[in-house]
Amino acid sequence: MKLASENLSSVTAEQVPLVAVVMGSDSDLGTMKPAIEVLEGFGITVEVRILSAHRTPVEMVEFSKAAESKGLKVIIAGAGGAAHLPGMIASLTSIPVIGVPVQSQSLSGVDSMLSILQMPGGIPVATVAIGGGLNAGLLAAQILSAFDLKIRQKILIYRKCLHDAVIKKDSKLIKIGAKKYLSEMKNLSS
Repeated sequence: MKLASENLSSVTAEQVPLVAVVMGSDSDLGTMKPAIEVLEGFGITVEVRILSAHRTPVEMVEFSKAAESKGLKVIIAGAGGAAHLPGMIASLTSIPVIGVPVQSQSLSGVDSMLSILQMPGGIPVATVAIGGGLNAGLLAAQILSAFDLKIRQKILIYRKCLHDAVIKKDSKLIKIGAKKYLSEMKNLSS
């Protein structure tokens, strides 16, 4: 859902990125894009990186260790397959990490989800649904909103937009009936 730009015009973006969106491969960017978009829609500056726990481990460690001193407040880490990236980052920093399981071809992302969910005690990683980039971005914004009233207000506006969109669809469905509504939905998707 796009936020109405007039609702956000009074909020300026921070110069220093508050959230990092990190992925193990550029093929994960499609999954992570909704997180980037919703955060930028809230006026939150985002740092986007490709860092693999397996192919660029030294760079991943350097990024993770420097994250807090750079001013990052939340890291969203997307990973498929073995999905070690979120947990490895979380083991190297004290700031919150949100894991996004990326849908894989072989096991549809269930392998990634289970890998991220099964973090050992003491190294927490919040986990969203497979392919849940949008919710990861929203969760990062909610974490930041605990300390920033402007971000909290934007989240409330976003939620109101969601509410209003469902009410509008419900009213239309009641007015024209299910058969016509489905027909119109089919025409919009073609």
